[in-house]
Amino acid sequence: MKKTTAILILFCLSLNITAQIYPNLNVTLLSQLDPEKDNTGSDNRKYSGCWGWYQSSKNKEYAIVGTSSKTYFIDVTNPNAPVISDSVKSAKNGCTWREMKTYQNYCYIVSDDAPPNSFQIVDMQYLPDSVHVIYDGTTYFERAHTVFVDKDKLYCGGVTPLGGSTESMHVYSLATPSVPVLVRKLSQDVPGISYVHDMYVNNDTVFASCGGQGLFIIKLLSTNTFSLLSSFGSYPYSGYNHSSWLTTNKKTMVFADEVPTGLPAKVIDVSNLASITLVDTIRSHVGATAHNPYVVGNRWCWMSTYQDGIYLYDINNPSNTTVYGFFDTHPQHGVNDNFSTNAYRGNWGAYPYLPSKIIIACDMQNGIFILDGDNTYKNSVVGIKENDGFKSSISIYPNPSKDYVTLYIANQFNEDISYYLSDIYGNILEQNKIYCTELLFKQTINTSYLKNGCYFITIKGNQIQETKKIIIQN
Repeated sequence: MKKTTAILILFCLSLNITAQIYPNLNVTLLSQLDPEKDNTGSDNRKYSGCWGWYQSSKNKEYAIVGTSSKTYFIDVTNPNAPVISDSVKSAKNGCTWREMKTYQNYCYIVSDDAPPNSFQIVDMQYLPDSVHVIYDGTTYFERAHTVFVDKDKLYCGGVTPLGGSTESMHVYSLATPSVPVLVRKLSQDVPGISYVHDMYVNNDTVFASCGGQGLFIIKLLSTNTFSLLSSFGSYPYSGYNHSSWLTTNKKTMVFADEVPTGLPAKVIDVSNLASITLVDTIRSHVGATAHNPYVVGNRWCWMSTYQDGIYLYDINNPSNTTVYGFFDTHPQHGVNDNFSTNAYRGNWGAYPYLPSKIIIACDMQNGIFILDGDNTYKNSVVGIKENDGFKSSISIYPNPSKDYVTLYIANQFNEDISYYLSDIYGNILEQNKIYCTELLFKQTINTSYLKNGCYFITIKGNQIQETKKIIIQN
C-alpha cells in the first residue's frame, strides 16, 4: 500500500464524527433535558409550550417550559449545561396544554385542560435561585388556551371562567403586572368571532387565529374597545387556523392550519389589510403537520412541525420560501415518514428570541432541546451581515451507519441532482439521479454491502456541489 494512501485511510478513520441521534441540517444540538419522566398527559404527552426570558440585571437567560404537571424555569446561560432553577406545580396533573408569556419579571401561565385548573402569575426576579408564585387561582378565569403580551397588555384566547362557558378573547392591563385588570372582552364588540385559538399582537393590532372561521385582524382602540379591521378565510388548503407570526416590517405573516393533518403552512402579504393575499405555501414533507411559526426579523421563520421537528425557512422572498435548516426532535416517525399515525406527536413549540440566539424547542415526548442555528443565521439576524456565507445543502443520517443512510437535501434551486458514493481511493461505487420534488428532499441509500470504513457522498447539480463523509460500522 502506498504511504500517502495509508495516511489518508488513517486520517479518515480518525475523524471525530459525532453520531447523529437526531437528523439535522444547519441546526445543531447543544443539550437536551427530560425532567418530566414520570408524568404524562394523554397520548404520552409530557411537554407543551415554551418561552424564554432574559434577566438583564444578572445577564442570565432562561427557558420556561410547560409540562404535564408543572412549569420549569431553566437557566440556559450556558446552553451546553442547562440547570433547572425551579418549577411551579400546576393545579392538575396530566395536562396536555400549557402556555406562558412574560412581562418585565413576571410570567403568566395558562392551561386549557379540564378542571380543576387555574391561572398562575410567577415572579422571576429571584432567579436563578427560585421563583415565587404570587397568584394561583380562578378569580380571573380557570382555563385559557393561550396568552400573548403586547406592550402592557395581556391577551388571553379561548378563556373559560370558573363554572362558565368558553369566551373568545379577553385583554387585561398590566399597568400593575402582579394584578392584571380586565380591559375588555372581544365578545362585547365583535360577537361574530366565536373562539380565538391563538393570537399575534403588534402595537394593539391583533392577528387572531380563529379556528374554522379563519384569520381575523382586530384593533384595540384607545377607547379600550375592539374594532374589526379585516379577515382572511376560504384560502387554499384552509383548515383550522391555529397560530401566526408577523415580520418586523409588518408586510408578511406566516400561519399554520392544524386540522386536518398534513396541511401546508401559509405565507401571506398583509401590507394592505384591505387586500390580504396568499403568496406561498410551505411544508417540511407531504403529510407532516405545521403547528406554530416564530418569525425573526424579516427573513427567518422557525416552524414547529410536530413529527418533523423544527424547521428554519428563509422567507426573505415571501413568494419563494426555501428551507435553510432543520432539527428533527421526533425521529420516531421513521425513515419512511409515517405521518398518518400519531400525527399530533412531536415538536410543539420553540423560542428563538434570546440574546444569544440559541433556540429552545419542546418535543412532547422527547423533551427539551437547546439548539444552535449556524453562525450565518445568527449573524444575519443581528445585522452583522445579510449575505449568506457557506451553509450546507446536505445532511446524512444516521452517521455512523450500518445498513442505510438517508440524504436530506435542501434543494433551494429546484433542480434535479446527481449523487455519487465513493471510497477513500476515489472509486465511484454507486451513482444515481435524484428527481427532487420537495424543498427538503429525502433519498435513502442502501449501504449494507459496504465494509467498515470511511466513504464519501457527493451531490452535484448546476448550482449545488457538496461532499459529506460517512462512516460504516457493521
